[in-house]
Amino acid sequence: MTQPRQQQLKRLLGKSFSIAACVGTIIGLGILRTPGEIARVVQDPWLYMALWTGGGAFVLLSTMVVAELIALTPRSGGPYALIANAFGPYPGFLLGWTDWLGNCAAAALKAVVLMEYAALLVPELRPFIIVGALLINGAFALLQMGGVRLGGRIFQVAAAVFALILLSVSVSLLFGNPDPLPTSQVASNIIHTAPTWAHYGIVVAAIVFTYDGWVGASYYSGEVVGGARSAAIGSIKGVLIVIALYLLLNGLLAVNVPLAVLDGQELALAGALDYLYGAGAGTFIILAALVILLAHQNVQYMGASRALYALSMDGLGSRRATGVSQRGTPTGAVLTSWGLMALLILAGGFEFLLNMATLLFIAGYVAMVLGVFRMRRKAPGLVRPYRAWGFPLTGVFCGVGWIAIAAFVGLMDLQSAAYSLALTAVSVPLYLLLRSRRRGAVHVGP
Repeated sequence: MTQPRQQQLKRLLGKSFSIAACVGTIIGLGILRTPGEIARVVQDPWLYMALWTGGGAFVLLSTMVVAELIALTPRSGGPYALIANAFGPYPGFLLGWTDWLGNCAAAALKAVVLMEYAALLVPELRPFIIVGALLINGAFALLQMGGVRLGGRIFQVAAAVFALILLSVSVSLLFGNPDPLPTSQVASNIIHTAPTWAHYGIVVAAIVFTYDGWVGASYYSGEVVGGARSAAIGSIKGVLIVIALYLLLNGLLAVNVPLAVLDGQELALAGALDYLYGAGAGTFIILAALVILLAHQNVQYMGASRALYALSMDGLGSRRATGVSQRGTPTGAVLTSWGLMALLILAGGFEFLLNMATLLFIAGYVAMVLGVFRMRRKAPGLVRPYRAWGFPLTGVFCGVGWIAIAAFVGLMDLQSAAYSLALTAVSVPLYLLLRSRRRGAVHVGP
């Protein structure tokens, strides 16, 4: 049987793409929803902002540490490439396959949620949610075939639009003028029982997950002009931009809207606009959610295909996923990812996959931080295009922090923890099987 052509990915993405990759990956539905989850526990504006500031600082510090590992890993592939570079094939395999499955599950879920939100505006769409989700997801698979430059442009435009959305909502929060009546009703929403440490743990986890995606640029290190160093620096700049946008938005929210108004609302920012401008004003947030969900189809495709491509190039996936088009698209990896996404949309199961991978995603962050220690010990004389600031103290702080978050999430969600352990157990025989067939692999290591 003729094997598909194998090619290296092409360096066709500009330096600024690394920043857009980080911004566009981080900003999602989380920032539209998380304020409501936090307001269920925290209604003091100063404490609310302290938590957002602390969460942002922790993620920025983590990025500044892991950026050293990103700069030492001159290939596309995201967490798989980073962890395999530091710790070898099996740890990379476990977290790389988790990452690919998670990206595919997220794309399927977002396509369905997009149609559900669209049906809120156009009820006639409700019978066609699954069909619409399949069409949207398939359309973005076709867009990927237009080449990496097209996907990159969509990514960059989307990141700019996401930033404009957050700035627009911030301006709306600044100039809103609520009627007296809702203010008099706010007290009925306030929690009268004292929050526990577990409640605060949930809040911290929610904030940190709203910043999830800070290693987004590492998926494209082998395709960005300037290489891995560009991806590392772009990651830091992207996180700084997101922190500025999040703090501006949440600061104006805390000043102009009683946090109890947002208590438990699914789209908290919609509730804030309704409070400030009257019923129906929050429709803008539904429209914003539709734009974000639509653009994230491109985000998930680009991330999923790079993860699968890198695994497959190392003989830990399918040889069919190693083909690259003349326009730089890993076509085999895109088509394989599309197949799984379509199957998940039809059969469900995306929430199960995401729950199953929850702890392993966090374990990936732990591994990336520890990977910097590993590379310092394994190759102390290696030229480092970027060196982690304040290391090793910053590395210890971030490592302990991510381990604490992983432990907390595991204790709060024992079912997801059990799923993650099951996935780890299944990965061992699968890895051994793939390794036994690995002779045809094109590339192993960084």
